[in-house]
Amino acid sequence: KERMKKLDKLLIKGFVGPFIVTFMIATFVLLMQFLWLYVDDLAGKGLGILIVFELLGYKCVGLIPMAMPLAILISSVMVFGNMGERYELSSFKSGGVSLIRVMRPIIFMGVLAGFFSYFAANYLIPVSNLKFGSRMYDIQHQKPALHLEAGVFNDDFSGFAIHIDKKLPDGHTI
Repeated sequence: KERMKKLDKLLIKGFVGPFIVTFMIATFVLLMQFLWLYVDDLAGKGLGILIVFELLGYKCVGLIPMAMPLAILISSVMVFGNMGERYELSSFKSGGVSLIRVMRPIIFMGVLAGFFSYFAANYLIPVSNLKFGSRMYDIQHQKPALHLEAGVFNDDFSGFAIHIDKKLPDGHTI
């Protein structure tokens, strides 16, 4: 069995750090997009911080296949950009190492990430979406009186349309 060569270790070490950071940043950006979508359903419900983090965690699992390619692309560009900036790629080429040989560990990491993304899409995301949908349904139907706004017709209650003239300053009494 052949041991991992120094080139492979160098590239994998240089790839893993930026990959984790860019994956977290891409997930955060996609999560903020989700948060803007559901902020009306979450605001004013009196939810605990643990429930909000639970919802965000369920949604983060669903964002893995979207954040993974971004993280692979950005981190590999960072690795090869740093190598080009320090003339390491030129050194490898002058030493007789082909570009495909230099790229092989990054390609291998990309394939591993692709398999993990496939696993997440087939097994983790359906469970996560079910739990997220169930929890979100419970939250949306919790305290429906808070959705009643003064001067606006509301149809949250099945078969009824309600119009509120005004609310008292406590926000609960109609």
